[in-house]
Amino acid sequence: MGKDNRVLVLASGNDPQFAMLKDLPHTICSEVATLAPATKDATVILQWSGSRELLRASFGISGKLRWIHSKAAGLDNLLFPELVESSILLTNGRGVFSASLGEFVLAAILYFAKDFRRMIRNQTASVWEQFDVQAIAGQTVGIVGYGDIGRAVASRAHAMSMRVLATKRHLPGSIDSIVDHFYKPEERREMIALCDYIVATAPLTEETRHMISDAEFAAMKPTAVVINVGRGPVIDEAALLRALTAERIKGAGLDVFEHEPLPAGHLLYKLENVLLSPHCADHTFDWQDQAMRFFLEQYGRFQKGEPLKNIANKRLGY
Repeated sequence: MGKDNRVLVLASGNDPQFAMLKDLPHTICSEVATLAPATKDATVILQWSGSRELLRASFGISGKLRWIHSKAAGLDNLLFPELVESSILLTNGRGVFSASLGEFVLAAILYFAKDFRRMIRNQTASVWEQFDVQAIAGQTVGIVGYGDIGRAVASRAHAMSMRVLATKRHLPGSIDSIVDHFYKPEERREMIALCDYIVATAPLTEETRHMISDAEFAAMKPTAVVINVGRGPVIDEAALLRALTAERIKGAGLDVFEHEPLPAGHLLYKLENVLLSPHCADHTFDWQDQAMRFFLEQYGRFQKGEPLKNIANKRLGY
């Protein structure tokens, strides 16, 4: 690729991770008004925390652009028709944050199995009240959308002696040692009916939007817990609220929501059968450092003309 590549960083602020770019020719831009001179020689765009509007504007005037990398894994808030139709490579941060999301899912499973809310409530009230808890060994986890995050969930659930089921767009041709059975997306209700915990890890596309709605909640066990660490709109939030308020299911552990930030006074804040994380389950102390290190590794491959990791299918949206 040569050494004449220049990186345009699209950001909403000046983050400390930008110091890690010191050896790369780069320009940081946060406003459309300053884009024109910044994009003149840019062959790479690092979509760090800039808006889609900023990316779209820079895309339109970057004549030398060859590759865009998104810090985030989700691409639904990023894509626009001109980019989808172009030959520009698009990569994302898939896999960088999967381990911590897998840990959050395990924490949510244990939260409901051991009834930590009741435990903390009694402790706060100085109440000595013994009660029964559940063992998660032998229970069934169903993963809706088995990608990198799904694998992180599956490996941790399998290590806890749980049975793992999963839906996958393209069924694997070989045996997966940590998944007991795979289902096609259209067979998800059949899978969901067997599960004690249903974990949404799917990307957001027109195909997956509201993939879990009233019919899926109707198929669930009354003791089932729904966990979402993928994209908020994969679950129909209105249908979820109906299931939770009617106690049609046991509960929900949520890190993502249809509309973020969740407004003050929203019912999800108030429900006793909800564990709520404000979309920060993967925010470890070094999560942004990890994201930048991954981009730098990608940039090294780009410089050498080597294949990039995480090349997105722009038409599919992930």
